[in-house]
Amino acid sequence: MLYRRFERFINVFQDAPSETPPAQVWHFYAYYLRQVWPSFVALLVVGLASALIEVALFSYLSRIIDMVNNSTPASLFSENWPTLLWMGFVALILRPIFVALHDMLVHQNINPNMTSMLNWQHHNHLLRQSLNFFQNDFAGRIAQRIIQTGNALRDSAVQLAEAIWHVLIYVITSLVLFAEVDWRLMIPLIIWILAYSASLRYFVPRVKARSVISAQARSKLMGTIVDGYTNIATIKLFAHSKLERKYARQAIQELTEKSHFTSRMVSGMDITLSALNGLLIVSTSGLALWLWSQSLISVGAIALTSGLVIRLVNMSGWIMWVVNGIFENIGMVQDGVTTIAQPISVQDAPQAQALKVPHGNIRFENVIFDYGDGRQVINRLNLDIRPGEKIGLIGPSGAGKSTLVNLLLRLYDLNGGRIMIDDQNIAEVTQESLRSQIGMITQDTSLLHRSIRENLLYGRPDASEEELLTAIHRARADEFIPLLSDTQGRTGLDAQVGERGVKLSGGQRQRVAIARVLLKDAPILIMDEATSALDSEVEAAIQESLESLMEGKTVIAIAHRLSTIAKMDRLVVLQKGEIVEIGSHHELLEKNGLYARLWQHQTGGLSASINRLVDKARHRAPHQPMRACPPFPAEESRQRHHAIPDAISNAMIA
Repeated sequence: MLYRRFERFINVFQDAPSETPPAQVWHFYAYYLRQVWPSFVALLVVGLASALIEVALFSYLSRIIDMVNNSTPASLFSENWPTLLWMGFVALILRPIFVALHDMLVHQNINPNMTSMLNWQHHNHLLRQSLNFFQNDFAGRIAQRIIQTGNALRDSAVQLAEAIWHVLIYVITSLVLFAEVDWRLMIPLIIWILAYSASLRYFVPRVKARSVISAQARSKLMGTIVDGYTNIATIKLFAHSKLERKYARQAIQELTEKSHFTSRMVSGMDITLSALNGLLIVSTSGLALWLWSQSLISVGAIALTSGLVIRLVNMSGWIMWVVNGIFENIGMVQDGVTTIAQPISVQDAPQAQALKVPHGNIRFENVIFDYGDGRQVINRLNLDIRPGEKIGLIGPSGAGKSTLVNLLLRLYDLNGGRIMIDDQNIAEVTQESLRSQIGMITQDTSLLHRSIRENLLYGRPDASEEELLTAIHRARADEFIPLLSDTQGRTGLDAQVGERGVKLSGGQRQRVAIARVLLKDAPILIMDEATSALDSEVEAAIQESLESLMEGKTVIAIAHRLSTIAKMDRLVVLQKGEIVEIGSHHELLEKNGLYARLWQHQTGGLSASINRLVDKARHRAPHQPMRACPPFPAEESRQRHHAIPDAISNAMIA
């Protein structure tokens, strides 16, 4: 029960005071410490009491020695029992109580709870960052900074709270006790304090600066290693293990050099303080012995001064490592601040309302966008998509197709113009509500390292089991899901898919993604090469499901294989961020523009492939009479594009 009381002092999942943490290190510390100030106030009070008790024990030692010298064995206890009883109470009762309070504050309260609170708030903040934020850094480095910043901030704050009283109490009480014995004993201690402070003033800022450099190198190494593990399939396929070792070697070498750079300063500080400590012991002990030889102090005073000096020396070594640890941790926090305290670039407008989509009309009005490099990707684009209309986006690589989709999802903010959905500006509605009204199937399907069920329910967490199974069947995913298993013995819907879904084939991942969007059933549908990872048999099998999925929805489809979107209501042809053509498949072929050239390039290439297959077949079997298929003329290819798959099949059979 007592443990639980301490464990509940800090609310781990409390909301952050503001949307973005401060970017200055000391303000960053204050921002989080204000949220847990009762725990640190309690720690400071307990630390003060503990430090006073520790010093009192040394004074008790001096008094006991003087009692022994000034009493007979028979009268020692009878004359001094109240004092001895109090000393025993302090040592046996008070000291263990404050040690227990300190341990429970640190180990039951601050260490686990504050760290979890920091990680929770950092993670929540970064989840709201734009897509561009994550594309500009290693995922591993971002994760490393979140974890190390929480641990480092907590450790440095606790170490500072523990050290501050020990330093102040020991130094002040030592000066007072030395003055009570003989004022001359204060002289070596004052000189030592001044020299010790000067050493810390010289070394600490340099240790801090070098710790920041080491922390950056550590984050870089983590990012490099995680990047390699994340893309292990590419490393294996290109047989570049040596190259990856080279990258890792460079990062490890850099971290080692930066660590050596920091360690030199730490070693210099250690050597300097050790020399100062030796001078303090020799000078204070020698002076105490001389004063005793002159009958100016008692034997108990020698014991007191010697004990306190040795305690101060030991404490100075501890303080040195605490200070070093504090500033090393501050360096880690400073490194983490560069990632965690970045302002959110895409934010909900004040008083943003939830998007409502009763119809599904989408309008791009004079849209301008670039990625911050000054090169316009979308240039004054205007497009009106009617409710329930099926639009195909076409254009060469870099034309702006995917960018246009990302802008509709508000993964980036516009530089100019606006995007309207049912007369609602998407910049004025909440991002969550906007994306909840849009279903998207991408070419590069990425799944979470969770079970198949959890990945599917991402589409609609409150879906029933029946709705889940229906979506699976419509996506033809029921052909492989029951056969799945993982290393923990979980099967079917409960099987884990691995990082990014690596345990599934591309086609299997695509079918899970289609089932997930079927389950979401949003009024606006975006398909970016939705069937590119499927073989022709599976694609044909789920075509009916895709067509039913598109019914009653506003659809935007991107495909490089033009035959897959030729049946759309309208085709929008982009080039260099501008609409150059718009119309149906037949209308665009009649215009004989960019779309017609792209169509001719694809169908002409297929026709050439068919003729090569036929010629090869004839060459291998000359005794079988065959008639070569003539190349498709451009006009014939326009009229008979739907017959190309049959022509390929016939040629293969021949």
